[in-house]
Formats: sequence, structure tokens, C-alpha cells
Amino acid sequence: MLILGIETSCDETAAAIVEDGRKILSNVVISQVELHRKLQGIVPEIASRKHLETILPAIKQALQQAQLKLENLDAVAVTYGPGLLGSLLIGLTIAKGIAYSLEISLIGINHLEAHLYANFLLYPGVTPPLVGLIISGGHTELVYLSKKGEYKVLGTTRDDAAGEAFDKVARILNLGYPGGPAVEKIAKEGDPQSIKLPLVHFKKETLDFSFSGIKTAILYYVRNLEKKGEHIPVANLAASFQLKVAQMLTKNLFKIACSKKVKQIILGGGVTANLFLRSFLEKEKSGNIEIFFPSPELCTDNAAMVAACAYAKLNRGETSPFSIDAQPNLSL
Repeated sequence: MLILGIETSCDETAAAIVEDGRKILSNVVISQVELHRKLQGIVPEIASRKHLETILPAIKQALQQAQLKLENLDAVAVTYGPGLLGSLLIGLTIAKGIAYSLEISLIGINHLEAHLYANFLLYPGVTPPLVGLIISGGHTELVYLSKKGEYKVLGTTRDDAAGEAFDKVARILNLGYPGGPAVEKIAKEGDPQSIKLPLVHFKKETLDFSFSGIKTAILYYVRNLEKKGEHIPVANLAASFQLKVAQMLTKNLFKIACSKKVKQIILGGGVTANLFLRSFLEKEKSGNIEIFFPSPELCTDNAAMVAACAYAKLNRGETSPFSIDAQPNLSL
């Protein structure tokens, strides 16, 4: 079965063709990073206008790389939320048009679910029940998968998402945009133990996360040094911040994995590409727990994960009506 995946939830225009939920025939991503770097962040109106310019070229390129024509497709999958409303509507409108004209199935995909499905796409041995962790610019979600397609959110962020915190810290340290790769790069030159940052403690037992306190601590640390006219240890601050985020994520992740007695953990989302986080998780894991990370190109927004997720839904007999609408605040 050949499925065209379309992803336009934020600032990446992506199209991919996946065969039988496993074989990636093409995976095209047209990034807007350079466009938004000048503005130090994503401007929704600009993002949606750029999607309008690049969505058809992305689909055309995906078909060419796969050596296929539109008529060869069996279904179209598209992200319908969560994300930026204008951006979501571009992908959704194109997907509806293709599916309707070819008289093939349309499958709306939850962007968060797709991030987790990058693991099912790559690793045949990944089998629920398991615990998943989504870490991206807009979301930090700790979930339990009793089986494919069934999720229970056990923990989420109470303020900034992990990726959002990376971007804000990068801005404080004048590291540029996007913040995640910038912080990770400079952190390699720093000592993660050099600066003690607070680890958030909630009054009640919870699996939720909070990253704003760490970010604010860095802001005050920098302001204090600036007032004194002293040198700002950017690399050490970046390394210390990165360590603290990894510690918080790891604590809750392994806590629930142990409680649920699962043998596998899967991760997804752009922050999952962070090599320090990956190595920290591997180092801290205990027992015979397996941790699965998507390849770097499948951590960030892409359409291959969307198509793979759709294949599983089709196998369960799930399709979407053409009345499906964009849901910017969609949850798992």
C-alpha cells in the first residue's frame, strides 16, 4: 500500500511516500528555518504563506523521488493538529483535494501520535505495552501505550515545553535560532556541573514537568553578571541547562516505566535529536529496558511518520471524512 504523507503543522513543509508502513520511498522536507531565523522565532502568518508556496513542489518532489505518479497512491495522510491553524489548513486542503480527485482514502493524523510512530516505522521489534515521551518545541508529553492507537497521557509540562525552553535559553545567551541545536553545540564546550540550577519540586506527587524555573534562573544569573560587568560563561550555562532538562525528563520517564513494568521506551519530537539527551538516557537506564530513538531526520517534523501512522490506522479500518477540520489544540 502506497501512502502519501503531508505535514504542515508548523514551519516545515513536508511530503513523503511510505510503502506498507515500513519502507520510505521518499521523504521531502522544505525548511523555513532561515526565514524565521531573521525574526528569532516563528511568525504564523509568514509560515502559512510559505507553506502555500512550497507544498505542491514538495509533493511533486516526493513523487519523483519515489518514481511514482499521483494515480499510484492508495491513500493520503495529513496532519490536522496540533499546530498553527493557518499552516495546518494548507496541508489539509491539499490532502483533501488529492484524495477527493483520486477517490482514495483520507486519513487525518495527530501530529503527536505521528512523532511516536517514527519508532514503529524504523523498528519492527517495538511492541506495546510501552512508555513514550514526546519532546518538541510545543509539547512535552509522557504517555502510556497499552496498544497501538491507545494512549494515556500521564504527564505534561505545566509551563514551557522542553523545546520552547531551549529556544528561550538560546535567546537569553544570544545563541540564535533555532535554540535547540545552538545550545547543544555550545554546551559541548562547557562543564554541566559548573553551575547549580534548581530542579523543580511539586507539592503533590506528579509526573508533570516544569522548565520555566530553570530558564528564569539562567536569565537572572546572566542579568546579575551583566550588572557587575563580569564575563558570562555561556558554554557552562548551556551545559548546565541541558543537564538539568535531561535529569527532569529522565526522572519521570524511568519512574513510570518502572511503575508500569514495561520493557520498552520510545521517544519522539525534535528535542529527541539531542545527542547529550540520548546518551544521558542510555547511561541512566536500569535493568533490561530498551530505549528507541528515531533517526535524526525523523525526530524533527516530517511526513514519513505521518504516512506510517496512517498505515496502522487503515489496518484498523480507520479513515477520516472530508469534513475533517484543523484542530490547533488537538491532544492525544
